[in-house]
Amino acid sequence: MRPVLHGDVSSAARVLLRVPRTARAAVCNKMIDEAEAADSHVRRFGTLHPLFGNGSLMSSARKRILADEPGFDDLDYCACFELVLRCLTSFHLSRRRS
Repeated sequence: MRPVLHGDVSSAARVLLRVPRTARAAVCNKMIDEAEAADSHVRRFGTLHPLFGNGSLMSSARKRILADEPGFDDLDYCACFELVLRCLTSFHLSRRRS
């Protein structure tokens, strides 16, 4: 996966706002897996992945419907933003162990 910036996390959190709470972690991990697959594809073939884009989390997220971006006074958005960060942390920790 390409380096993750604020916009990547924000885009993924905005996707999660539109997803039922019980499905958010699974959707988040799916977006991360798609970004990783796309990045591998770009590195191998030098072209964008046909479904998941350029290997960024933002590209994977933007293949879905995003909610309007609220401020951090929206507790549900904060929870989604935090979930994205937790999923990213787990992803990176699991790669270190491999």
